[in-house]
Amino acid sequence: MTKDTSLYPIAVEDLTVAYHEEPVLWDVDVTVPAGALMAIVGPNGAGKSTLIKAMLGLVPRSAGHVHFFGRSYAEERQRVAYVPQRGSVDWDFPTNALDVVMMGRYGRIGWVKRPGKADRAVAHEALEMVGMRDFASRQISQLSGGQQQRVFLARALAQDADIYLMDEPFQGVDATTEHAIVRVLKDLQARGRTVVVVHHDLETVPEYFDHVLLLNVKAIANGRVEDVFTPENLRAAYGGRVDLLLKQEA
Repeated sequence: MTKDTSLYPIAVEDLTVAYHEEPVLWDVDVTVPAGALMAIVGPNGAGKSTLIKAMLGLVPRSAGHVHFFGRSYAEERQRVAYVPQRGSVDWDFPTNALDVVMMGRYGRIGWVKRPGKADRAVAHEALEMVGMRDFASRQISQLSGGQQQRVFLARALAQDADIYLMDEPFQGVDATTEHAIVRVLKDLQARGRTVVVVHHDLETVPEYFDHVLLLNVKAIANGRVEDVFTPENLRAAYGGRVDLLLKQEA
């Protein structure tokens, strides 16, 4: 990649990840422009979640580099918010929704200093954005799956980051929660944030996103939806199954 990585909120160069010497991602190059609302799509086992985790250093990279605004994740950590898959979280931990959301503020105030009124106001506003303000004092174990997902999204919003990385935020949620999440994504984009979402529903890609990365171990295509979300590129990513997938999701 010859591009100046500082020009992009996210720049991935020659990224390779292997488990037991078997490549999960191979030589992936991706740039994400400022203000993009990007979906990462591909078949099961394509490396979508692994790409997000490798970008954040949550899984080791065999090769390659990742830059956020031209710098490492360690240097720009506070500007990057991460929403993991709901299934990876211990929802039995004894805490309420507001406390979970407040965790998004600790990158700014530190773990020693107690949150102030302004931080609590930000957390309440984040819960309001996802339609969960009335559940602030509810134990997270008592929330439905969709409500838990909204709380985790609110935690990322409370961080007030410039980049949001989300791993399957629509997985297993009801239609009301999905619509709420889409509204939040659109609002983040309207405020100039850059959002990257691991997504599985091909039918909603053109409706929800303006950029897309088609991934199947390698980066098949990356760019604006109208340019790269084509039958040819989809078949290259999914093989002959793509027509069946689209019919099933229609």
